[in-house]
Amino acid sequence: MSTKTNLFSEFEAVSSKQWKQQIQYELKGADYNETLVWESPEGIKVKPFYHLDEAAVNLHTHAPEKAFAIVQNIFVHDVKKSNERALDTLNRGAESIRFTIENESIIVEDLMQNLPLTATYYFNLPFLSVAYAKNLSDYATKHQAKFVLLVDPIGQLAKEGNWFESIEKDIEKLDTIAAASAVNFLSVNAGLYQNAGANIAQQLAYTLAHANEYFNRIPAIKHPITFEIAVGTNYFFEIAKLRALRILFNTLATEYHHNFECHIIATPTKRNKTLYDYNVNMLRTTTECMSAILGGANAVANLPYDALYHKDNEFGDRISRNQLLVLKHESYFDKVHNPADGAYYIETITQQLAEKALLLFKDIEANGGFITQLMEGTIQRKISESAQKEQELFDNGKEILLGTNKYPNKNDRMKDDLELYPFVKQNPRKTLITPIIEKRLAEKLEQERLAQE
Repeated sequence: MSTKTNLFSEFEAVSSKQWKQQIQYELKGADYNETLVWESPEGIKVKPFYHLDEAAVNLHTHAPEKAFAIVQNIFVHDVKKSNERALDTLNRGAESIRFTIENESIIVEDLMQNLPLTATYYFNLPFLSVAYAKNLSDYATKHQAKFVLLVDPIGQLAKEGNWFESIEKDIEKLDTIAAASAVNFLSVNAGLYQNAGANIAQQLAYTLAHANEYFNRIPAIKHPITFEIAVGTNYFFEIAKLRALRILFNTLATEYHHNFECHIIATPTKRNKTLYDYNVNMLRTTTECMSAILGGANAVANLPYDALYHKDNEFGDRISRNQLLVLKHESYFDKVHNPADGAYYIETITQQLAEKALLLFKDIEANGGFITQLMEGTIQRKISESAQKEQELFDNGKEILLGTNKYPNKNDRMKDDLELYPFVKQNPRKTLITPIIEKRLAEKLEQERLAQE
């Protein structure tokens, strides 16, 4: 009869203090903190190793039980073509569709014709209509379809500088939708803050304060809130960001007796994407999607490698979808529930990000709340300051984008390949507040290169 033995029982445990002493010895007199400890933009000091005896407790982030869904984005202009594209996409591996509908003339019955009702359909509505929201809700109820409406008046204010109509009318309409809707109807566009250059602690705090405005103003929220998140390039910090968001939201929601988990749709950021050496964008989006999955996103919508400069096209969509299919079905990213649990580094970063974000959130609330600080320009100023620091690192070559400010291919030519304008668009208009502007790090450098072609 064989007996099972613990193979590691013969080895003595090594404490964190012993590890540090050995590292200090190997450094041959160099300063441990100056050599191996670095500080993140959020002010978090990152150590070279993390150990059980000084790790954060397990934070129980309540990751979703179901594996992440692969989402395809479709901008609806021609209903028939959008319907055909959605059906084709679902037949080729997508599991959810995010329709962007710009006006009320789009008839949901035509758009949904012959589409399988087993999939989840997100409806991004950059307008606010009680009647249209009711129509979508009624259709979902009648056909037992899984619809999620993405309606965000505060996000509209932050991004465009104006309400749809006014704060009173927008909140009144949203309250009416809340009372009557049978589907998830409310979203928070948190990707705006990341794409504009906010650091991670700011992103979390602004997202939480954004959601808190809805809790304060709309008492009839009886469905999960959907968070649209942009995922950046700092791999482990982005995993921790999504985990920290769940912890913070659950803490906030409990105060309002809201018992639903937040629903997270993650998309790679545009901030680090480039025109030149554009194939590197595929590498960036792959690691960003990995962060989203490991962080516990409910759904992931990948960003095509050519999204900056090409209109929607079958090849770009297929490649971006295949990246997620490989992660899910060949790399088995859907097989382990909450895989980051117990990783000392990620647990510690999660805790530190949550603590820093909570302090900032409390400061926002003590100074009038999120909308008040938008009106005063405080949020915009702080994001701009953070973005400028990151821009300076990029301009000085300390923040590296391979193929752009490091090892660029001087023979690349892009001027004749631009179908879309890839830079910040100037749109002079009268606004209530200064909008939060999304801007990529490489824009100035790319404009200079285009001018020299």
